[in-house]
Amino acid sequence: MRRIMLLLALLGLFEARAQEAGPTRDLVQFSGVVVSGDSLLPVPFTNILIKHSYRGTISDVYGYFSFVAQEGDTLIFSAVGFKRSQFVVPTDLEENKYSMIHQLSADTILLGQANVYPWPSREQFRDAFLNLELADDDYQLAMRNLSPAEMLQRMENLPPDAYESFRYQMAMDQTRLYQQGGMPTINLFNPIAWAQFLQAWKSGAFKKKQ
Repeated sequence: MRRIMLLLALLGLFEARAQEAGPTRDLVQFSGVVVSGDSLLPVPFTNILIKHSYRGTISDVYGYFSFVAQEGDTLIFSAVGFKRSQFVVPTDLEENKYSMIHQLSADTILLGQANVYPWPSREQFRDAFLNLELADDDYQLAMRNLSPAEMLQRMENLPPDAYESFRYQMAMDQTRLYQQGGMPTINLFNPIAWAQFLQAWKSGAFKKKQ
C-alpha cells in the first residue's frame, strides 16, 4: 500500500512539473526586410536578437534576414543610427513561417566635444612652433625666376607679340614713306638694326661654315 501511494505521489509531481513547463511552442521560419521609417531604404547589417537568449541573426546588405524562432518570442532590432525596436512573433499563425517588413526610426546621437591636441602641453607646442622648419623650395624657386638676370634672358629669347610686331611694321612703313624719293639713311644709328646685328653675332650667324 505504501508503494502504491509513493508511486501516485511521484506521478502527481511529474504532472505538476509538466504543467509548469507549459505547452511546447511551435517553431517558425521568420523572414523579413528591415527598412528605415522615413525613406523606406534597406538598413543593412541590422542585429536581430531573441530576447533573453543568445540566438538571432544579422540582416544582409539589402536588409534581408531569415532565421528560426518560436511563437511568442520577442525580437529586438538594433542598428547604428536607429532606435531600438521590438516585435513579438504571433502565436496564432496558421503556418510555420512568417514574413514582415520592419521599420526602424532614425536616432540622432549628440556626442560630446572632444579636443585633440598633438602636444601634451602648451610649452611643447610653443617650442615645436618656434623650431618649425618650413620648406622654402617654392620661395627660392620664385626668387630665382624673378631675378634680373633670369628676366633679361627671358626677355631676349621671348619672341615679339602681336602688338610689338604691329608697332615695328608701322615704324618701318613710316621710314619707307619718309625716305621715298631720296637716298636711304645709314643704319649705323638705328638701334633696331644694332640689336639684330648683336643677336645674329651671338647666335653664330657670321661664322664660316667648314
